[in-house]
Amino acid sequence: MIRHRPSGSGHPYSVDTEQRSPVVPEAGATAVLGVRASGTVETVTAEFEWRPEAGTIETQSLPLARVASSSRGRTEDGGHLASAQARLARAVGGWQVETPELRFGGTYRYRFTAGHTDGRTERTRWFTFRAARWQPVEAGVAATGASRIVPGSVSVLHDGERARRIRFAVPLADGEHVTGFGERYDALDHRGAQLDSVVFEQYKNQGAERKTYLPMPFAHVVGGDGWGFHVRTSRRVWFDIGASTPSELQVEAEVDAPYDAAGADLLTVAFFDGSPTDVLRGFLAQASSPTELPDWVFRLWASGNEWNTQAEVIRQVDLHREHDIPVGSVVIEAWSDESTFTAFRDARAAVTEDGAPHRLADFEFPADGAWPDPKAMTDELHARDIRLHLWQIPLIKMRPHPRDQVAADAAAAIRENVLILEEAPDGSLRPYRNRGWWFPLGLMPDLTDERAAHWWTEKRRYLVEEIDVDGFKTDGGEHAWGSDLVYLDCRRGDEKNNTFPVAYAAAYGDLLRSAGKAPVTFSRAGFTGSQAHGAFWAGDENSTWEAFRWSMVAGLSAAASGIVYWGWDLAGFSGDVPSAELFLRSSAAATFVPIMQYHSEFNHHRTPSRDRTPWNIQERSGDDRVIPIFRRYAQLRERLVPYLAEQAAITIATARPLMRPLYFDHPADPAVWSTEPQWMLGDDLLIAPVLSEGATTWPVYLPAGAWVDAWTGEQFDGGTTVTVDVPLDTIPVFVRRSAAERMLPLF
Repeated sequence: MIRHRPSGSGHPYSVDTEQRSPVVPEAGATAVLGVRASGTVETVTAEFEWRPEAGTIETQSLPLARVASSSRGRTEDGGHLASAQARLARAVGGWQVETPELRFGGTYRYRFTAGHTDGRTERTRWFTFRAARWQPVEAGVAATGASRIVPGSVSVLHDGERARRIRFAVPLADGEHVTGFGERYDALDHRGAQLDSVVFEQYKNQGAERKTYLPMPFAHVVGGDGWGFHVRTSRRVWFDIGASTPSELQVEAEVDAPYDAAGADLLTVAFFDGSPTDVLRGFLAQASSPTELPDWVFRLWASGNEWNTQAEVIRQVDLHREHDIPVGSVVIEAWSDESTFTAFRDARAAVTEDGAPHRLADFEFPADGAWPDPKAMTDELHARDIRLHLWQIPLIKMRPHPRDQVAADAAAAIRENVLILEEAPDGSLRPYRNRGWWFPLGLMPDLTDERAAHWWTEKRRYLVEEIDVDGFKTDGGEHAWGSDLVYLDCRRGDEKNNTFPVAYAAAYGDLLRSAGKAPVTFSRAGFTGSQAHGAFWAGDENSTWEAFRWSMVAGLSAAASGIVYWGWDLAGFSGDVPSAELFLRSSAAATFVPIMQYHSEFNHHRTPSRDRTPWNIQERSGDDRVIPIFRRYAQLRERLVPYLAEQAAITIATARPLMRPLYFDHPADPAVWSTEPQWMLGDDLLIAPVLSEGATTWPVYLPAGAWVDAWTGEQFDGGTTVTVDVPLDTIPVFVRRSAAERMLPLF
């Protein structure tokens, strides 16, 4: 076997052995050409041709050298349902060669020949590319609003036939802060940094890795005139935010269009002027406005990956009742057969050979099975005023080799043409096989296509209409990798991959709406347009203080980008249980974000348990304060629901975030950028979570205005930092004095 994929696996942060690097080489530089080959290959050569637009074809033979084989970046076992790609590794090796210096104005053509130890030879097809160069242009970027593009800063990377990238700059004044960019974990102010906008599954440590599930090419510039911008593209965009040139924000974006030397516009950038709320309102008018969700989403959400039987789910909700801890939603992740993700584990039904949807009456639920009566369980939860959400993944599982209903579904998906496609080694199109680490080689429905999305969600309709589930945890929207993917509208992965998680949540929301239910989805991945589709959580994270801090920054960043219903796995979900202190500090903070929820990773039912329930944390830590303090905050959260619902409605009407960074209300106050993470929750509550282990006091910056300590009633004038005592059961919360009469009784 010998394989070359010019653009590699599509991992945005890793170069694969078998790809061309860079994918779009530049004239005057070189490129590396690589293959992966089976263990029987002992030599590899590349026939490398230069075909100028006029003149003689030049041919060279380039011998490849053995190199260490790498693919898809770092692989790591992701816990529940995840599988390290290394488990599927075959006996393959890497081979690479560096090209001569590349020239502009012609086409390069190359192919590889491998010699095997048994004397056989094997040859790939021909591949082509044209070397590109940067060309200054007068136009190229269309601006709406008051353009701030620096004159003379626009240039295009083109190969003489097609434009591949475009870049430009906007000015940054002293004292301006740049924030937004979707959900970002490492900082609120990105001045001096570099980042990009590509949907990516970063399993844990998102703040350190500076990667995100939910990027947006949108930013606020706060502290000067007040403005912002939106690069109106779904392709990848890179931002140099004063890192290279302190007085400039440089933007570089992928494009793919015929090159026009006259400078036809290749990209549109919208500029917005005004306050942060004005800027966000302008962006949402282009992206999508949030959809108001029912009040019950503001109650406590509870889940654990080991709640994988009906008996365990009921046991856990019984424990909530026993401990007088109100719960509003239960999410069941490990409910399905782990194959179709449409049927409960142990349920039996005849295979629909044509892939047609099942109805509830088609299933038999064994009395001694994991889920003897899902409908009765759902009814019991509803009788207790608890909503039920089921986990989903947008893939057809193909490993191990599918059989029964999964095989029928896969065959039907291919036959009905509802799948994303990819380029095969011979250049033809075939169904895309998932290149990520989770469910490797799975088939992926094109949920950006209305017909394909309907085909997919109809198979889940009985869950909504007959089982009566209330929502879906739409997990794993990051699996569309590669510019070579082809969607059903014939657009390719470089343009469509970022939009997939938006369409994924929208498809499930449409299913719920069609059954008369609210479109409550719970996603971790998204992009521009996700604001309209359900709720979000910050993804997979460790139970550490550092991760706690990153999550608070992520929530503020997401809110500044228009995400209203946001939460995180309080105190983390992965690894051993958090300390009692971390759990309680996180629980207190979660009381004052839009979605309050706890969750835990699968641990193969080993003991001691790693559930993040308050009773398990209390048992594991030996700290008998855990349940009483958690109860206190869960009950406070119940009392806050009417306020949260009222303020969410205001947010949706005005674009003023529900979980609001302080710079929204105080853009001219430089002190709001030097505080620990703080926010306004609606118009009347200022929240300052305790983010350090062992803290007994905590600094709180009170911006301009009059404030009242929610716990003590002490009054303060704003424009100063106060230090407050923070025993384990206390999070600093301040009430706007004008709202004290109605808000203080809640505390």
